[in-house]
Amino acid sequence: MSKPSSAKRLHLLHLHSTFDAGGKERRSTGLINRFGKAVDHSIVSAQPGALGARALIDPGLPVHFPFGFPALQGRFGVRRLQTLARAMQGFDLILTYNWGAMDAAMAHAMFAPTMGLAPLIHHEDGFHVDEAQRLKPTRNWYRRIALARASALIVPSRQLEQVALEAWHQPAARVHRIGNGIPVKDYDPAKARRVRPDALPRVVKRPGEKWVGTLAGLRQVKALPRMVRAFRALPEEWQLVIVGEGPEREAIMAEALKLEIGHRVHLPGYVADPAQATALFDLFALSSESEQFPLSIVEAMASGLAVASTAVGDVPDMVAPENAPFITPAGDEAALGAALLQLAGDETLRRRIGAANRLRACAEFDEAVMARRHAAIYAQALGLPVFP
Repeated sequence: MSKPSSAKRLHLLHLHSTFDAGGKERRSTGLINRFGKAVDHSIVSAQPGALGARALIDPGLPVHFPFGFPALQGRFGVRRLQTLARAMQGFDLILTYNWGAMDAAMAHAMFAPTMGLAPLIHHEDGFHVDEAQRLKPTRNWYRRIALARASALIVPSRQLEQVALEAWHQPAARVHRIGNGIPVKDYDPAKARRVRPDALPRVVKRPGEKWVGTLAGLRQVKALPRMVRAFRALPEEWQLVIVGEGPEREAIMAEALKLEIGHRVHLPGYVADPAQATALFDLFALSSESEQFPLSIVEAMASGLAVASTAVGDVPDMVAPENAPFITPAGDEAALGAALLQLAGDETLRRRIGAANRLRACAEFDEAVMARRHAAIYAQALGLPVFP
């Protein structure tokens, strides 16, 4: 494909494993919003109905959701991949995300030269629950081949960087680690005091209540029934608020009802502005079996919250040193519960840790830095001096 003219508006194709409003989707939409009207975007989800993150895109931007795009997942076959490659023609840059879009990367590896496909950049953010504890050798092999023609592989964490180099045998020059970022100013705790107690759907923060909160897709890898069990011992004034959507909703509520704390566990669903939610939280929790560089932790830190979390991905290195004692071994439900109980019982400690987390988020995790680094990699792949 010929190099795009500087006068031509670039058109990016985004191929996502899912486009529900999780961490990678919030990062992707944040970048789309920053690139503004200078760039066209077409977005495809491997799960066709999973498009909740489209609500995070600023109105008026040239973003399209093409109808009839070939399925990103299915039985391996050359003809199917050829059809997928044909659908990727005509774009200036192809961006793939996670395992759910790996067939598109394979189609690119096989047919890019003959079909004149644009450069491809793959973004890998983590693993399904079936690879949370151990990577599958067959998938490692598949990724290695599928990424053979990728211009770059972007990962958010040190763990994934190591996996890309050692398990997927990617050249060091192709792998770029960029930590997730957010617009830190939007999470200013001073603004939080102006958020109404009924800002979230289907739940109201009542006088005297304290909230343990989390932002998470309701998926198995997030281990949210475990969070319900870890929360159980907290005093009666504490409520657990799990913000997000996904297939594990019934399992979470079933666990809460079994433990007879259903009246203290709330699932308000999708919230367009995460800062509205974190503003109402008094403490943040994460119970995942696998993460890499969870955006929700950055959002909690920017909101001035203390964090109780499993030690997954880069979480132990993300939080301020003062918060480190409350990052517990992955899978250790009792340790997570003890961390929650200690933080819930000491408001002074929570405030001190939250202030340290806020300072760290402002210094290291602002969205502007993340956007500049992504733009530089996109520009290099396109052979342009700047992007967009």
